[in-house]
Amino acid sequence: MPRGRSTFTKRQKEQARQQRQRDKALRKSERKQVKSASPDDEIRELHEHAAAQAALFDVEREEPPMADDNHIEYRKQ
Repeated sequence: MPRGRSTFTKRQKEQARQQRQRDKALRKSERKQVKSASPDDEIRELHEHAAAQAALFDVEREEPPMADDNHIEYRKQ
């Protein structure tokens, strides 16, 4: 026997409510983990992230020397 539209809608609402509860519980547990993390862990994570970004942009490569106006030679023609 097919279910009516209201039964289907109620079931969808209940499933959405349950999913919101699961999401909320997950966010709450993540916040607890962040609070329990020590500052040293956060600093280490920041250093790791910075190293990854530097590798991504190849920042560690030595920059070419810049031309100095005092060392430019002019040739007479």
